[in-house]
Amino acid sequence: QVQLVESGGGLVQTGGSLRLSCAASGRTFSIYSMGWFRQAPGKEREFVATINWSFGSTYYVDSVKGRFTISRDNAKNTVYLQMNSLKPEDTAVYYCAATFEGSKWPPVAYDYWGQGTQVTVSS
Repeated sequence: QVQLVESGGGLVQTGGSLRLSCAASGRTFSIYSMGWFRQAPGKEREFVATINWSFGSTYYVDSVKGRFTISRDNAKNTVYLQMNSLKPEDTAVYYCAATFEGSKWPPVAYDYWGQGTQVTVSS
């Protein structure tokens, strides 16, 4: 089991920046990848970014490439999402997720989820 706790959400103006954090606890030594997802009101949850826990390889959805950066601190069991040049369409609840499954890259399924943190970008 892995427990995930997100933090860092908030309200920001268009063009601003936020950094989300996700602290993992429990069976962290088994994590293969951690990712960020988001869900806007009335929309399905969508993938944002993922990072390989051991090697640091990253993968992003096209809409955030060049604006968002995922990183991790293995010593702190924490993954970050630095979000720059934010747009109103980035408004959503952002979720952190983890998977033990390492047969595919990027991962196609995640087993553990955080509670989410709200990001609101005002125009």
